[in-house]
Amino acid sequence: MPDLSKSPARIAGMFDAIAGRYDLLNHLLSAGIDRRWRRAAIRSLELRGRERLLDVCTGTADLAITARTAAPHAARVVGVDFAGAMLRIGHDKLLRGGLADRVTLVQGDATRLPIGDRSVDGVTVAFGIRNVERIEAACAEMYRVLAPDGRLAILEFAVPRAPVIGQIYRWYFTRVLPRIGGAIARHDAYGYLPASVDAFPAPEEFVKVLRQSGFTGILARPLTLGIVYLYTARRD
Repeated sequence: MPDLSKSPARIAGMFDAIAGRYDLLNHLLSAGIDRRWRRAAIRSLELRGRERLLDVCTGTADLAITARTAAPHAARVVGVDFAGAMLRIGHDKLLRGGLADRVTLVQGDATRLPIGDRSVDGVTVAFGIRNVERIEAACAEMYRVLAPDGRLAILEFAVPRAPVIGQIYRWYFTRVLPRIGGAIARHDAYGYLPASVDAFPAPEEFVKVLRQSGFTGILARPLTLGIVYLYTARRD
């Protein structure tokens, strides 16, 4: 059974270890659909071109970059992550894309965001919330930094509920993905991945966490047969 402890030091170390192969494996193991999921998350924010956006658990900055290059896009994006090697790769991507003047990456913890109260118009997370040691604290922090009428969009994996799809998904996630990921990344992080998805709260339970944090208008929308959920909410 993979180790599911989520201390910041352990999770940061794990992602730092696979940082060089992280983007390749994301696109390979999702057959490129991960890009579509990120675009859906940004569309849900209904950006108008003036917004300040915070991307939590930004990793190599894929979602932050999507937010800045969408049409319309956020005016300013800050990405926060505690894995330094992931942020360095993200920064290199920003330089290559000419985006370093509009997207800033900061090392920090999702449960203690280095951002002022009510200072951003949108908050996003892509496949990172399940890796946070204290999910409730991270959601409370995201609520704190959102300005009134600000919007939240969170992408996270889930176990499909349709029996046949669920069986195929579990076979792929527990048998195929760890082998491919381990062979390419040379790390056991891709054994942790399916176990962490199983351990994450079911969609209805995560909706309760968001509601208890103060968010309203919460929706949980299944994507791609329910293997991913897009959670959207707002701060009134």
